Amino acid sequence: MSRLRDFWLILRGDPEADRVVPPTGFTVRLTFFSSSAMAFLAVFALALSFATGRLADRWGSELARSSTIRISAPAGQVEQQVQATLRVLETTPGVSETRVLGEDEQRALLEPWFGPDLPLDSLPIPRMVEVIEAGDGYDSEGLRLRLRAEVPGAVLDDHTRWRRPLIRAADRLRLLGWVSIGLIGAAMAAMITLAAQSALSANAQVIRVLRLVGARDVYIARAFVRRFTLRAFLGALTGTILGVLAVVLLPSASAEGGFLTGLGFQGSHWLWPLAVPLLAAVVAFWATRLAAFHALRELM
Repeated sequence: MSRLRDFWLILRGDPEADRVVPPTGFTVRLTFFSSSAMAFLAVFALALSFATGRLADRWGSELARSSTIRISAPAGQVEQQVQATLRVLETTPGVSETRVLGEDEQRALLEPWFGPDLPLDSLPIPRMVEVIEAGDGYDSEGLRLRLRAEVPGAVLDDHTRWRRPLIRAADRLRLLGWVSIGLIGAAMAAMITLAAQSALSANAQVIRVLRLVGARDVYIARAFVRRFTLRAFLGALTGTILGVLAVVLLPSASAEGGFLTGLGFQGSHWLWPLAVPLLAAVVAFWATRLAAFHALRELM
């Protein structure tokens, strides 16, 4: 209850106590600028965390449900082995859909490595069959054994070696985003603490006079805490608005642009930036409170 009462008194304020804190000057600019900059960076860290989370989910779901079979054979036997592979897949439980990739699709897959003018007709490029799983999927080891016996030129790739590293990388990027948010909060707390200590040191003589007339340390500390909390909140609100506008102006997700074009918020994730100014105010409240009582003890 005492914490809630202190918080209410800080929000309500005291005009007499507010005169202790300088309304303008270096500490005002430092607090406002640092909270604005940190809130701006926090919005991008949130966008990175949510984007990588979506990326990991998409990679996990899409790659887990699809596989490919590569068929390498002499020119006169390719089509026969493709048909034999399709017959094997038709009788394999857990296979929902199969599709032979056309030349245009294979050219699109190879274009990033070999360029757009790749002559598929003159190169011994293997045929590719896409396999879509159904339900709980199929027995990959059993399918490999059947292909080895019935279609010697067919090799199954269930994307396991690609899926796990990609999901691991996306998860680590998401963790990096949350760690960055924590570091941003710590840096903001440090800068606000320095600004509060500077303001307290600059008003040391005024604080001594207030003590002589009977002012308690709690009364003096509340003035500093309220002023710096409000400054941090307004600065963080400004930085959050600018950060959200910057995220809105980023390119939308596209297959050509890759992952970075999908950096942003979707759905209910747009509500998360609203928490940044509130968290900044909480950080400023505790940082200033601790700094104020520490400095007041030093001034005794």
